[in-house]
Amino acid sequence: MTSNQPTMRIEISIADQQLRLLNAQDEVVASYAVSTALNGPGEQKNSGCTPRGEHVVRAKIGGDAPVNSVFVGRRATGEIWSPELAALHPDRDWILTRILWLSGKEPGFNRLADVDSMQRYIYIHGTPDDQPMGVPCSHGCVRMRNQDVVALFDAVPVGTPVHILETGFTETQRA
Repeated sequence: MTSNQPTMRIEISIADQQLRLLNAQDEVVASYAVSTALNGPGEQKNSGCTPRGEHVVRAKIGGDAPVNSVFVGRRATGEIWSPELAALHPDRDWILTRILWLSGKEPGFNRLADVDSMQRYIYIHGTPDDQPMGVPCSHGCVRMRNQDVVALFDAVPVGTPVHILETGFTETQRA
């Protein structure tokens, strides 16, 4: 293996609502329940859908932020999420703790024009602990428990491949 080959990769199953972290030998080293888009899979701008296909972690944001830090426009607001803060802002789509910003790798499918995952601000990010996992509820991103997104963030570098599947993992692939 050359030094420029990724040592880890991420697979996300929309059907299973699960994220798996795999090493260079294709062994599952971690598995997490996630929440993808309420609107289902899709690549179109303003669709509120989770894009499918090959992606890469383009940027990592919030590495030193406290757990439950609130992000707006990829910047920490200085707020820490709490039920009281949530009650003051009932319509916010909470992006918390860490952000892994995804960029599509397939021109015309999830990259460029009206299907560009990066321009759609598609992230893997933390969400309030009162939000369900394993159920599609997001506005297009991949939501994770805060402690899980911290572990994933710490395990992968920028450039990590991410494959988002509409289908489930096969029985032989399940963690």
